[in-house]
Amino acid sequence: MASRVYQVWEGRNIFFIKGRLMFGPDTRSLVITLLLIVVPIVIFCTTVARNLLHEFPTYNAGYAILVVTIMFTIYVLVLLFLTSACDPGIVPRNSHPPDEEIFYGSPGPVDASGLRKEVLVNGFLVKMRYCDTCKIYRPPRCSHCSECDNCVERFDHHCPWVGQCIGLRNYRYFFLLVSSSALLCIFLFAMSALNIKFVMNDHGTLWKAMKESPASVILMVYSFIFFWFVGGLTCFHLYLIGRNQTTYENCRDSALNRRNVYDRGCFGNFREVFCTKTKSSRNNFRAYIQEEMPMRVAREVKIDDSEGDSRTKVQDNLEIDNNLLKIDIPSL
Repeated sequence: MASRVYQVWEGRNIFFIKGRLMFGPDTRSLVITLLLIVVPIVIFCTTVARNLLHEFPTYNAGYAILVVTIMFTIYVLVLLFLTSACDPGIVPRNSHPPDEEIFYGSPGPVDASGLRKEVLVNGFLVKMRYCDTCKIYRPPRCSHCSECDNCVERFDHHCPWVGQCIGLRNYRYFFLLVSSSALLCIFLFAMSALNIKFVMNDHGTLWKAMKESPASVILMVYSFIFFWFVGGLTCFHLYLIGRNQTTYENCRDSALNRRNVYDRGCFGNFREVFCTKTKSSRNNFRAYIQEEMPMRVAREVKIDDSEGDSRTKVQDNLEIDNNLLKIDIPSL
């Protein structure tokens, strides 16, 4: 009888909770990113924010700073989780190549090798390349990620900091994560500098204040360095969104001097990223498939009988539940 089994995933992704969560192959880097966010926040809350509680005793502004820090950090962690634990837009692969399309033609234009098609996008012809690994014609703006071993729609890049591809379904979360991290760095720097100012008022000089509150100095240096990273990344992706480009397209089109056919104007490009509904996943990672019975394969076997005559028998092999059943039927 046929049995129900979970479908086999051929990519390099890591699944948890029976397919409800899907991470990239490099989840260790995600742990490092988590520590880079949580550790400085813990230091800030236990040292700088604690000191600021005593500097604003009348209006409870110190408690407001602490609450804002915790809530902002939770918001960044949620964005990190949404970016790294969801399907970025993986295109399901085929188990067999589309032979009928490659060798016998298709409605759309196909080149001489049969490995490309062309579709019309905003009045321009866009090539659809054939992926040998996934055995599909990749949709426009789709590319194969060598890290995850998947074809991803609107592929932007593979981000090692979140351990996941950035594509059609998680690009919005990725941008909000980067921009929110930049704002968090600014907030930490400003509050740490404010704490240094209060300490300097009590001890007279900046050097004495830095010696009195080394945690503030460390947080200022830390947030300043990381702000240049996440802040620069935020500006770069604002530029890409304004032109409706991905990181992959920006690098490729600049090198090949190609025209951007997806540009809808600055307002339309931002609306496409932030004001459209997230596309449903093409995959059901928790689906069952029906395990089919193996097909019978008949083959001829030549044998010699006691009289020395060469005869032919047909051997019909049938595999049931991993046990091989052999049936010999003499030929007529």
